[in-house]
Amino acid sequence: MKKVRIGIIGCGGIANNKHFPALKSQADKCEMVAFCDSKVERAKEAAEAFGSADAKYYEDYHELLKDETIDVIHVCTPNVSHSPITVAAFEAGKHVLCEKPMAHTPEAASLMMDAWKKSGKKFTIGYQNRFRKEVTALHESCANGDLGEIYFAKAHAIRRKAVPTWGVFPDKSQQGGGPLIDIGTHALDITLWMMDNYEVESVTGSVFNKLGNLPGAEEGNLFGPWDTDSFEVEDSAFGFIKMKDGSTIFLEASWALNVLESKEAATTLCGTKAGAQIDAGMSYPVNQLTYNRSKNGLLTEENISASGNIAFFEGGDSDPEKLEAKQWLEAVINDTEPLVKPEQAFKVTQVLDAIYKAAETGNEVKL
Repeated sequence: MKKVRIGIIGCGGIANNKHFPALKSQADKCEMVAFCDSKVERAKEAAEAFGSADAKYYEDYHELLKDETIDVIHVCTPNVSHSPITVAAFEAGKHVLCEKPMAHTPEAASLMMDAWKKSGKKFTIGYQNRFRKEVTALHESCANGDLGEIYFAKAHAIRRKAVPTWGVFPDKSQQGGGPLIDIGTHALDITLWMMDNYEVESVTGSVFNKLGNLPGAEEGNLFGPWDTDSFEVEDSAFGFIKMKDGSTIFLEASWALNVLESKEAATTLCGTKAGAQIDAGMSYPVNQLTYNRSKNGLLTEENISASGNIAFFEGGDSDPEKLEAKQWLEAVINDTEPLVKPEQAFKVTQVLDAIYKAAETGNEVKL
C-alpha cells in the first residue's frame, strides 16, 4: 500500500509535541516528506529528525504546496494564518488537517469551508481530546440515550495560573484571542459533541483582562512569569449559550483566574435520566468520568478513571493524539468521514466569536 505523503506547515510547539510523534507512530500508513516554517532552521531540524529520506524543507508554504506528490497537509501555525494556508492547500488539491481552532473569525472559517467544498478533499480540525478514553466512553453513553435529554451543560477550560509563555499566545494579531479561543475551544467542542446539538439560538458573554497587564499578577505562573507589558488578549472569558430547543451551555475559560480548581477540556452534562461529568486538568492527576443518577431509591455516583481496572482503558495505544492521527489517516486512505467534521468546528468558531462580540457590545448575539 502506498503511504500517505504528508507536508507539515508550522514546525513549532504543537507540531513537535503532538503531530510529529503522532504521525511517526503511524509509520505504516504515512511518511512526513515536507516541512515548512517561517523560521526555516526549524523546518530543517524537523526534516532531519522526523522526515523521510527524501524530505524537503521550506520557508514559503506556497513552494511546498507546489509538490504534487504530497497528499495531506497539516496546518500547525498561529490561528490567524489557518485560513489562508488551508485555502491554498485545498486549491493545490491536498487533504487538510488544521489545528484548532478552525480560524480566528467565522469569516476566515467560511473561506476554508468554501475551499474545502470545492476541492472534494478531506478536511478535519485537531480536536484530539475527543479521542481520550473517558471522552469516547461518555459520548457513547450520550449516543445511547443513557442520560436522556441533555438540557444543561458546562464547558470547562479553567486554569488558575498557567499562561503560556512561549510562542505567540499573548499576541492578538497572530492568535485572535486568548484562553477562550485557545482552550475554551476544546471544552466547547467536547460539550457540543456530547449533546449532538449544534443549533445555537443566541450567545451572551463577558471577557476580562484583569490580570494580564497587572504588574505582580504573573507571580506563581506555572510556565514562569509572563510579560505584563506585551499581554494583548483576555485572561478569562465566560459565555452563556442558548440553543434553539431551549437547552443551555455555560462556557468558562481562563489562563489566569484566582480560583482553586483548574479544570480543562472538561464537561458537565445534566440530562433527564442522569448526569455526568468529566474532570480533567491541572487539579486532576488522573482524568475522571463520573455518572450520577437515582437507583433503587438512592442518589448514586459511579466513578471511572484511567487508574481503575476498567475494560475500555485496557490494551492498545491510548494516546489521544496517536488515535487522532490513526483515524484521520484511515479516513484519507479508505475514503471515510473523519471523526471531527468541518461543520462542527465551524459552529465552535461561530460561538466563540459571538462571545467576544457580545462582551464587546454588551448585547446578546443571535446566530
